[in-house]
Amino acid sequence: MKAFWDQRYSQKGYVYGEDPNEYFKNQLDGVPPGKILLPAEGEGRNAAYAAALGWEVYAFDISQQGKLKAEALSRKKNVKINYIVGECSEISYPANTFDALGIIYAHFPASRKTGYYKQLTSYLKADGLIIFEAFSKTHIRYQEVNPHAGGPKDIDMLFDISEIKSAFPDTTFAELREEEIDLQEGEYHSGKAMVIRFTGRKNQAPIQKKAL
Repeated sequence: MKAFWDQRYSQKGYVYGEDPNEYFKNQLDGVPPGKILLPAEGEGRNAAYAAALGWEVYAFDISQQGKLKAEALSRKKNVKINYIVGECSEISYPANTFDALGIIYAHFPASRKTGYYKQLTSYLKADGLIIFEAFSKTHIRYQEVNPHAGGPKDIDMLFDISEIKSAFPDTTFAELREEEIDLQEGEYHSGKAMVIRFTGRKNQAPIQKKAL
């Protein structure tokens, strides 16, 4: 997969555009800035936007080409991001570090994705914000009609509502829904798509009662 993403991001333009994901933007706007983590961040469009709002931004991706594009975009926007290259299994941050987690089209292999999302959530502070958007399992039908709709072709890498609840068991959802949208995010996210979206907060740790 690394070779695939390096090839895609080596193209001259920003293949998913320079603007942030609409859902991410709408949910982040107005939230007091803190420290945010963006996994599978690619060319850095969401990272640059968050940094422009005053967030301290940390991001990672498996693609070195993605990092180069993200750093170029951050220079263009005159912002700073902290971006490293590596698989989710290779990345580690201290627990309870981040105030927010932006998971935008971060599709991982089916056998690993639930574990990866739990790993990422562990880096979030109690009551930390999660913003999530990814392709639904029913998106497969949209791919058949429109090859530019985007997303993995492996249905097991896609989502349904019950799978989201299983992958984020320590989350209180403010909203969680499957929705048809019109994606306009560059060449590879273009047209009608079916997505799962949610915002939520990481649950507070239960108070341990002292034994009498």
